[in-house]
Amino acid sequence: MSVSTAALDPSVCAPLPVLGQDVTVPLVTGGEVTYAALDYAASAPALQRVWDDVAAYAPYYGSVHRGAGYLSQLSTDLFENSRRTVAEFLGCRADDQVVFTRSTTDSLNLLAAALPADCQVFVYETEHHASLLPWRDARVTYLNAPRTPGQAVETLERALADRDPYGPALVCVTGASNVTGELWPVKELAAAAHAHGARIVLDAAQLAPHHPVDIAGLDVDWVAFSGHKLYAPFGSGVLAGRADWLREAEPYLAGGGASRKVARRADGGVDVDWHTTAARHEAGSPNVIGVYSIASACKALTEAGFDTLVAREQELVRRVREGLAEVPEVQVLSLFGDDAPRVGVISFVVRGWNSSHFAAALSAEYGIGVRDGLFCAHPLVRTLLGSDPQDPGECGAPEAEPGERSLNAIRVSFGAGTPDEHIERFLRAVSELVREGAQWKYRTEDGRCVPDRGESARTA
Repeated sequence: MSVSTAALDPSVCAPLPVLGQDVTVPLVTGGEVTYAALDYAASAPALQRVWDDVAAYAPYYGSVHRGAGYLSQLSTDLFENSRRTVAEFLGCRADDQVVFTRSTTDSLNLLAAALPADCQVFVYETEHHASLLPWRDARVTYLNAPRTPGQAVETLERALADRDPYGPALVCVTGASNVTGELWPVKELAAAAHAHGARIVLDAAQLAPHHPVDIAGLDVDWVAFSGHKLYAPFGSGVLAGRADWLREAEPYLAGGGASRKVARRADGGVDVDWHTTAARHEAGSPNVIGVYSIASACKALTEAGFDTLVAREQELVRRVREGLAEVPEVQVLSLFGDDAPRVGVISFVVRGWNSSHFAAALSAEYGIGVRDGLFCAHPLVRTLLGSDPQDPGECGAPEAEPGERSLNAIRVSFGAGTPDEHIERFLRAVSELVREGAQWKYRTEDGRCVPDRGESARTA
């Protein structure tokens, strides 16, 4: 396998500085190597700019919306300015709300709790569990995996036209698959939803870090995403979009901050006047640092030039796909085909290898971090692997020994902070492992494939 070592055109841009870019990790074969973080789809490393902004703010930490002191006022301004920054980053409409949550999962569960009575939800089986599972109290129609973007739109149109009774409806769709990286026809799906009187929420967890998201331009009703995939630390997320369903719903959490006025009644009960703003669903002391880190990441991506970042990432996607195509034993997973546009998320299986064994060898022998499993998208991965829905296998827990076929896959993902060298090392490692086999012996321990202590496969 020939791997290009030519650097990217400098005009395309260099990778953005991220935390951990100089961290070294031990190899089972001896020595250490700089860690190649290629698991951005799970959690992207925080941008150095974000970390610096948070560190600069930390000494001025104060309570939000509750204090009269200078630091409290400063923190409140920072919190609300962050809301405006996120709204601008997402292209929100003038009357949209930006609600801060813990994650994409939290955002979609919040929206699920705010659905009007008798709302019917339409969701593709291809969704991440964060958008597949929250709708337990609604009537849910699960749509089969489409094999083209056009088929996705046609499937949705038929399902919406056939719904009975006709009433409130919500479509939930991903912007970019967390398994294949493929971009979905969001604008066309939004048009189909609205033509049939439905609303649409966009799961942008994998889209927002890799591609501009414009709520008004896409004409979606809500967008949900997580900070830890957008180069910010863990623990914060966003639900942004139309205010009416959120304003009319019971508060997601009952408590301070969500309530505007609380008074005892003569009969001993309590009357509550809830906020109608985003605060209605932000009870408790907010994660100010998490919110500020999201806003900082939004600014950093915008200032770096999103178009330039996209161009560089697409060059990395091209390299990875061409490199994997040179290894006949590798099968890249795809719904829409080789020509489908995609972000830096690529999943594959290797003939003759247990996927968890392969991922463990990439880590232990090359210092490369990828993901293996079903990626919290079990129905989709089973569809892509052509397996029966009842076949065993679960997210991140291999059930086959090294060398045996497993119902899981390997995912490599990258983004704005990925150096060229990480991509070249990954492609070289894939080629060597397929051609020469692992240098070490591995075993399954506590549901994970790990290297045996002192057991070299080539000297045993």
